[in-house]
Amino acid sequence: MRVAVGQVAASADWQENLVTCTGYVKQAADAGADLLVLPEGVLARFTDDFSRLRTAAQPLDGPFVSGLVASTAGTGLTVVAGVHEPGPDGRAYNTLVVAADGRIVTVYRKLHLYDAFGSKESDNVVPADDPPVTFRCAGLTVGLMTCYDVRFPELARLLTTAGADVLALPAAWVKGPLKERHWELMLAARAVENTVYVVGSGECGARNIGHSMVVDPLGVVSARLAEQPGLLFAELSAERLADARRRLPVLANRRFDVDPTPRPVAASPVPGPGHAPVPAPEKE
Repeated sequence: MRVAVGQVAASADWQENLVTCTGYVKQAADAGADLLVLPEGVLARFTDDFSRLRTAAQPLDGPFVSGLVASTAGTGLTVVAGVHEPGPDGRAYNTLVVAADGRIVTVYRKLHLYDAFGSKESDNVVPADDPPVTFRCAGLTVGLMTCYDVRFPELARLLTTAGADVLALPAAWVKGPLKERHWELMLAARAVENTVYVVGSGECGARNIGHSMVVDPLGVVSARLAEQPGLLFAELSAERLADARRRLPVLANRRFDVDPTPRPVAASPVPGPGHAPVPAPEKE
């Protein structure tokens, strides 16, 4: 598989972002890529008032997704991109759309909302309860995760036991103390503990770190970007995957399965006496 990773600094204007994303589709297709992974929430980004995403959200047959899907027709390219779509109670779903050959192949709605470090994504976004989602591309199985999902190893393991060879991870990882280190650690950990490729597409710009990267099944970063918009390419090899799983047979050696039953969404704990104040809101 030849994978492309698009690093985008999304604006509040969905039409501008559509032009950017379809431009990456053309570049990736022209370069012979099989899969293009774009960041989380590229329909529109708001840095001043997150509640605006509720009114900016578009249905999957709306103009943004329809334009992105149409751009894949006749290209041989599969595209993963994050959008917000209207939810059931005035909030939105944080959704990954997978498009190929001018149609939607599948969708994944984010399971783990970023209610941490003082942020409350759940104020504006509805958590899904759907099972993990995979799809086939260029002979490999790709599992879907979104940003904060990467902090939950059980989701990556569920996707791997469902057959995933690659984890596609669109994100909007906010700058902050240790945040770049966390991003690097989580992507490498999910790759090594599951012997899978991890393809992390990070939004960049004034608030977000960018740092898109591809990590191989033994934790080697094979390609990465810095903090500016751009497009990177990497080759994912079935042979490398098989060799990693032969040399490091953690999937064969494991003693326990992961229970896929969803748990109720728990409220974030309130810091007790002696704990430091919660930092200013961020988004993952």
